[in-house]
Amino acid sequence: MRLRMVFFFVILLLNSHLLIAQPTLLWKFRTGAQVHSSASIKNQTVFFGSEDSCLYALDKQTGNLKWHFRTGGAVNSTPVASNGMIFFNSMDGYIYSVDEEKGRLIWKFKTKGEVQYDIWDYYLSSPIVNNGTLYIGSGDSNIYAINIQNGQCLWRYKTNGIVHATPLCTDKMVYIGSLDGYFYALDANKGELIWRFKTVGDKYFPKGEIQRGATMYQNSIIFGSRDYNIYALDATQGTGRWNMKELGSWIIATPLVSGNDIFFGTSDSHRFYCMDAESGEVKWTLPLSMRVYGTACVSNDNIAFGCFNGMLYIVDPKNGRIVSSFQTDESKQRYPIIYKPNGEFRDDFELYGKETKESEKKILSLGSILSDLVVENGIIYFGDANGNFYALKTER
Repeated sequence: MRLRMVFFFVILLLNSHLLIAQPTLLWKFRTGAQVHSSASIKNQTVFFGSEDSCLYALDKQTGNLKWHFRTGGAVNSTPVASNGMIFFNSMDGYIYSVDEEKGRLIWKFKTKGEVQYDIWDYYLSSPIVNNGTLYIGSGDSNIYAINIQNGQCLWRYKTNGIVHATPLCTDKMVYIGSLDGYFYALDANKGELIWRFKTVGDKYFPKGEIQRGATMYQNSIIFGSRDYNIYALDATQGTGRWNMKELGSWIIATPLVSGNDIFFGTSDSHRFYCMDAESGEVKWTLPLSMRVYGTACVSNDNIAFGCFNGMLYIVDPKNGRIVSSFQTDESKQRYPIIYKPNGEFRDDFELYGKETKESEKKILSLGSILSDLVVENGIIYFGDANGNFYALKTER
């Protein structure tokens, strides 16, 4: 740990002369609880959920509230817009459709209930809409296909674990992982199993749970697991193409594909990776001081991603050099609660131990950025664990 933290701050110093202009905060909107949901943008509106049980619609230019819709549970699902409707998932066990303009309920679909797997299970499955059908996973272990017009279930497929990953869809297939450690490929029209792949598992995490979504590169499906592996599978057969084991660290983040590369962060090894998507060859890694769970984005030809330490980093995709960054106000104020001036953990801070829950609260109080970053016209939209939602302008 000590050596990794020293490397982290050495890299910051080496890159300091390469920094471009820091991102400009355009606006910040305060919700009533943590924001793990990612944004969805439609025309002039940005939509996102909060643990305060609400879905929010804001003017993307000003951050002014247009409307909010209250559910009976945390909205840790990323909404999707289609056909004048906004679809999203809530911890109250319902999947919702609301009117895009007014936020009025159109329909809601009742699952058999949601459940949180553990304290690091921060997300709900988010809906994907394809050809008039909504696909989504649930804490009741099912994968659902729902008619977007009336909320009627077209089919469901039962796994043996909580499904909080977001589906990856093509016209014919639905790809999704489960916390049972299997990755599934289903027929999009009938819900029939085409193939499934079992993660390897690890001594401490034998199930090899799959927590978040997958990405597609050509005919490969790429996703991470709690068994410390990132996998690339043949999309047609479900056979392995390559995998890499990140010793001692979950890989939660859905990888970003940009060109022929994938970019993703890790959990306890506190690193950000660039890998060749075809071969799995590691091109570079960037040491950090905390986890990365959210998906990165491409911003002005650079790669941007958020971290649990309350920092948003913008890096050069060719070499991983940090070219710019943004730090939440709470991270600036509370960093000394967790870190020494040299960036190492304080002697009285233990990440995993008897007070794990309390340690996690301290980390989140930094304004941890768990949401995926969404960019439009050089503006990055994201939320943090202190309930804030941001619009940042980035420069070339």
